[in-house]
Amino acid sequence: MEVRWIGVEPSKLGSPYAAFTLLLGVWSAQGLEMSVGKIPFLEAVNGSTVMLPCTYASCIGIKDLYFNWQYNDNGTMQKVCDAVIPTEDVEPNVNIFKDRVEFIGKNHKNNISILIWNITFEDGGLYTCFGRNPKEKNKNHSAVFHLIVVDELRVVDNTLTIIIASAVGGTIAFLMAFMLLKNLTLFVLAKLEEKNKECLVSSSGIDNTENGLSGSKADSKPTAKKK
Repeated sequence: MEVRWIGVEPSKLGSPYAAFTLLLGVWSAQGLEMSVGKIPFLEAVNGSTVMLPCTYASCIGIKDLYFNWQYNDNGTMQKVCDAVIPTEDVEPNVNIFKDRVEFIGKNHKNNISILIWNITFEDGGLYTCFGRNPKEKNKNHSAVFHLIVVDELRVVDNTLTIIIASAVGGTIAFLMAFMLLKNLTLFVLAKLEEKNKECLVSSSGIDNTENGLSGSKADSKPTAKKK
């Protein structure tokens, strides 16, 4: 099996160069990251106001972080807004290039989200949140958010969900009723068995008494002596 070393020659393994390369790789993997949340899309009604979320994160912090929002207009990227954030918790002066757009992030908790008022069908599409951090040798990253504009929100048909929930509920109720009936039946049978045992004991005592066995009330006559 052939082993190929990428980036570091075998002769340099264990050397300060290899250690530096390893540390550099770890540092690069923990660089700037832009995020638009766990659900990177939104379906909104025409004429409503929507928020496009975006936050940034950096393990070593930021200095003069540059960010912008861009809109993909049929393959052409158009800038929506941009700004430079000097340091954490400093509200940036944002340049707005698109109508009905408002910057609402204020850099609070690394938030650089924007708001679009009275959206139209032309506002629908892909929006890219981009960031570049000079403190990380201009490390950059981006995240895409999909805005979908519709006439009206779709009504979700819950018929199948209701059927499944009813079936599950009915099954559980049946099992509970079955267990209660089973326990009641076992209880009744146990009582009947106990009563039968008592009857058998009583009958045995009566038979012994009638037959003159020990414990009977029959008079015993003395045996006549021979002269």
